[in-house]
Amino acid sequence: MFKITARTVLELGSELISSDIIAFYELIKNGFDAGTTDGIDIKFNVVMRRNDYLSIASLAKNSKPTDAIDSLKEKGISKLNMDAPRDILDGCVDLINACTNAKELLAALQNIHERNNIVISDTGSGMSSEELTSNFLVIGTPSRKREVDLALERGDSKTPYLGEKGIGRLSAMRLGEKLRVETAKKSNPKLNCLDIDWSAFAEIDAMLGDIKIEPSQGGDKPDSDWSGTRIIIGKLSEDWTRQRVLEMAEDHFSRLTDPFEDQKNRPRIALFWNEDRVSIPWMPPTLLENAHAFVDGAYEIVDGKPHLDCTIEIRKLGFPHPKETERYKISLEDLESALLGPNSALPEDALRNIGPFSFKTYWYNRRLLQSIDGIGDLAAVRKMQERWSGILLFRDGFRVFPYGENDDDWLGLDRRALGRSGYTLNKTQFVGRVEISRVSNPLLVDQTNREGLRVNPEQQVLLGVMQYVIQQLLLRTMKNVEQQYNHQKVDLTEAKAEVASLEARGKSALTRLRKVAPPEGGAALEELQQTLFEFSEFAAKARQRIEEVERESHQMIEMAGVGLMVEVVAHELARASENALENLEALRGKNVPEDVRAKLDSLRAQMKSLSKRVRILDPMSVSGRQRAEVFDLKALVKDTLDAHEAQFGRHDIQQFLDLPAGPVRVRCVKGMVVQILENLISNSKYWLDMMSTKPNSPRPAIRIALSEGPPTIIYEDNGPGIAPENIDRVFRAFFSMKEKSKRRGLGLFIARECAEYMDGTLIIDPNPNPSTGRHNRFILELPNSASI
Repeated sequence: MFKITARTVLELGSELISSDIIAFYELIKNGFDAGTTDGIDIKFNVVMRRNDYLSIASLAKNSKPTDAIDSLKEKGISKLNMDAPRDILDGCVDLINACTNAKELLAALQNIHERNNIVISDTGSGMSSEELTSNFLVIGTPSRKREVDLALERGDSKTPYLGEKGIGRLSAMRLGEKLRVETAKKSNPKLNCLDIDWSAFAEIDAMLGDIKIEPSQGGDKPDSDWSGTRIIIGKLSEDWTRQRVLEMAEDHFSRLTDPFEDQKNRPRIALFWNEDRVSIPWMPPTLLENAHAFVDGAYEIVDGKPHLDCTIEIRKLGFPHPKETERYKISLEDLESALLGPNSALPEDALRNIGPFSFKTYWYNRRLLQSIDGIGDLAAVRKMQERWSGILLFRDGFRVFPYGENDDDWLGLDRRALGRSGYTLNKTQFVGRVEISRVSNPLLVDQTNREGLRVNPEQQVLLGVMQYVIQQLLLRTMKNVEQQYNHQKVDLTEAKAEVASLEARGKSALTRLRKVAPPEGGAALEELQQTLFEFSEFAAKARQRIEEVERESHQMIEMAGVGLMVEVVAHELARASENALENLEALRGKNVPEDVRAKLDSLRAQMKSLSKRVRILDPMSVSGRQRAEVFDLKALVKDTLDAHEAQFGRHDIQQFLDLPAGPVRVRCVKGMVVQILENLISNSKYWLDMMSTKPNSPRPAIRIALSEGPPTIIYEDNGPGIAPENIDRVFRAFFSMKEKSKRRGLGLFIARECAEYMDGTLIIDPNPNPSTGRHNRFILELPNSASI
């Protein structure tokens, strides 16, 4: 059997309670778990700050017998807090004045220091003497844990207790060396008391059983019906000042319970400094009403399937635009892809086991902040937004630390912002919350030291969902608004015609003026002629620049397409090289001609596959993609699929072709058709891989049909398909439901751009798959004029 030393308790307290606010938080939760009827009172009674006590005590200890005691006494009295209760203050002054030497002064200072205390009180159910022994003095007591487990089994909507580990009482040792508990139930006629001196546990050789702590009976209760508990902490470990309490109220106590709730509905926590009430700030609703963007979402489990429902409202991005609202409904299939991917180490069950949670977050561009009625001028608004910045995590209305602290970047926003141009979503730009509960999210459990949630698959899902919402959905929506309303492409066709008309009219008018103008008007006519010439030159340069910009835009699409193909070729080349090395290694020491022949056949097959890749890449070069040519569309489809033969074999993807008997000759840009097909095949490969991880999934398949009049390619696969609400979004730049490492969101955007460049269309068949309600079919239709 293990034996436990007394100092183990001190080690537990110091390791588990990492900060003062965590210590207060644990003691506050205990009060609410006890069923307090009017909240929690926390009173700081400090007649002399600890640093001043230590400083004057050091002077007294090191003084000589011949030194005058009066100056030391004056220093001692000057360091007393004049805002302390008058009776306590007068008593301390009398103690110091009564001293006749340094030794007596040391004793008086010690007495004064021990009068400092912190009292945390509640009006809950209280404890009997027996409960002090069987519950409070049992570290890790299981009583609350049992009740929480029963609530989980019953499927209760609310947890019976905020705490359940039975170690929160150790928080008191963080705040001071001495602890006194005064408690009583309604049925108890007297107070039940418990006194603990934590320094007794520091004895190196003492065993836990050597420390004797027993309850005692105290004085009368405040009144006969009173019940509750007072935790009195003495011999304080920290230097407490009014300013420090004010800062803690502003930085920590204000966010200890959910500040987004109506102030009247929040659990009452009252702070006092020497009997003066210290105000705990609250978040003004006008701050949230003036956010520049807003996200409201919920992760829900419906009929055993998770889905994410998220509404994003873009209010102000720094350029003229109307309020834009986008709603995203992301189902199980897309969540699996976005959060897990085909090769994730996280189990799929984590998406369900995490349970439902909700979130709200408000985004601010600090450069766009301005004065707000009810808050103040620009400086006040900036300070207010900074005070409440951070995305906090709350469980059953109480804070989960350290999420949202100034030095905590739990969503990795700052790290991502460093490498991103354009909108940079820093953590300080957000004011937000995520709400979980003990019964709905039983696997989201705090670490024992209260420094965040335990790392497990469900915690990773929570993190992934919030990162996806902010770093992808919100950012993407912002970019869509910018693309739609800022720096819009202007159709200058009419402007060009108008400029040409003005030039012609100007030249005609100038000719007529020359005929009627007197000789002295020649200089003015020459000046007018020069002005007209400069205007014509400026208009020509403007037209030239417009054409250059349009060419650059198309070139970006072209280069992105080449980049995609280079990535594919590089992948195949690396695989072929690795296999070639393996084959050559296998040839070592083998003299059997049949083996050599087989290995060389394998190498030849791989080089043939690579050769097909290179042939497909050639028409996608920039020069090739800008040139329309006559070719057989049927042969191009077959060549493109042949280039993927090895890849399809590795992934067990079947091909089904429905092609006309004869050639389908067209005149268009060959490389762009290849690009469209390559992007569709790339997407299918990813989603078919996702589907293959499912039990009883069908064998992956791609089907391509080709028809004429007009030339049309119908492309489909039997993967999970596209959700109805996303059939337009998938063609937007940077929209992607793939996992983070493969999330680029340019493939279908570029594919549609290519189709439109050729005066064709690329759409998703509006008729969904009847068995899934999702869309699996793309239709590429070239113009009738492309037919030969």
